[in-house]
Amino acid sequence: MSAAPATGPVPATKAAPWAFAAPWNASGFVTDLDGPVHWIEFEGSGEPAGDATPIVFVHGLGGSHLNWCLIGPALAAGRRAVALDLHGFGLTPGTRANSAVQRNAQLLDLFIRDVVGTPVILAGNSMGGLISILQASAAPEMVRGLVLLDPALPVPLRTPDRQVGSQFLLYSLPGVGELYLSRMLARRSPQVAVQQVVELCFADPARIDPAMMTASIALAAERQVHPAGAGPEAFLAASRSLMRVTGLRRRYWETMASVRAPVLLIGGDADRLVPLASMRQAAVRNPRWETVILPGVGHTPQLEVPGKVIGTIQDWLGRHFAPAAG
Repeated sequence: MSAAPATGPVPATKAAPWAFAAPWNASGFVTDLDGPVHWIEFEGSGEPAGDATPIVFVHGLGGSHLNWCLIGPALAAGRRAVALDLHGFGLTPGTRANSAVQRNAQLLDLFIRDVVGTPVILAGNSMGGLISILQASAAPEMVRGLVLLDPALPVPLRTPDRQVGSQFLLYSLPGVGELYLSRMLARRSPQVAVQQVVELCFADPARIDPAMMTASIALAAERQVHPAGAGPEAFLAASRSLMRVTGLRRRYWETMASVRAPVLLIGGDADRLVPLASMRQAAVRNPRWETVILPGVGHTPQLEVPGKVIGTIQDWLGRHFAPAAG
């Protein structure tokens, strides 16, 4: 598929110098959206299904465009399928000022309008799910559907996972968070960094795709050599703003309730970061949403059980985005 948007020219777009997603038939681009933004486009295969509404994938905290490579090609059949790197993540530079959730929501809106150029279906994981909810609420004319994969949600008032709770407590403390992350990044190899993420986000780390592991380590190594604002300041700005939004429980629930587009919520019942109780509460509060809970799956189902996620999304797309009768 072409990298051109549906309407109008793409602003200052060029081919990206990186090819971490090439094994999954994805081409990389860098577009000037008040600064360089890296994104990829999948080349679809198979027969078109449903209408041609584009899909935009939005990664979570610490994630990147690679998070979507195991499902992107299958969902690109008959439609554009693109994934961007948010400010401070992947291959998009970020700073403390522009890496917060609210600023990345603004980036997503700009990306949809100026790069895709038409209303889209958003698919967001974790922090990317929260950002997708914000976009669907603030700009309903640009979002036709929403797929939420273990989105960041208010946590029930109970003891969280010990490792997750201690990490986010450190992130929240001014000065302490910066020192903790700086020391951790300085002594962690790319291999160790990726393995630790897999162990945290997967219910069964053995499910990691070997090619994805290789590409993720290569991307982590690139970020170490050319950090371009990918240090602790950007990560902490994102994590702290994430905690603030989910902490304002009533306001966030009201934002979710304001979304009028069809919503598919996919959750893993072994997610350590977003408890199953949070997803069930979201489903109860939003009865129009369709909810699918995957047993024995962690925080990134699109990486852990991509086949199940593809089938679930394709079924939902077929029911909500069928071609108009001729």
